Amino acid sequence: MIQLKPKAKQGREPTIALINVVFLMLIFFMIAGTLAPPLSKSVKLVETSELEGREPPDALVIRADATLEYRGAELTGVEAYVERASINLPLDDVRLVPDRALPAVKLKEVSDALRALGAKKVYVVTERGVQ
Repeated sequence: MIQLKPKAKQGREPTIALINVVFLMLIFFMIAGTLAPPLSKSVKLVETSELEGREPPDALVIRADATLEYRGAELTGVEAYVERASINLPLDDVRLVPDRALPAVKLKEVSDALRALGAKKVYVVTERGVQ
């Protein structure tokens, strides 16, 4: 009598495992990657809630001691910002990122100076409060 060997099962391709690995890698890079350079660590953002906000791509940072910073470089005044920013952007919309400890009077002075130099809209970028 001849014994027949049972046919070996045809193994399925591990496509589900491959899809899972690719999905996990996608999630990892979405969380770990940054699309914009982080703000200066010496700046603490003002907290607000329930306001519409925009990310500050080319924002003017105002530290607590009222010194100005644009793209990581310290500026001597608002006029220096207008000269640097007008090369890359029109002065229509200006975004200010004030330090939390900055007095409101200083923020108003910088905002008024920007408007006097031709800024049409001045946005204040804040940190949204978690409730």
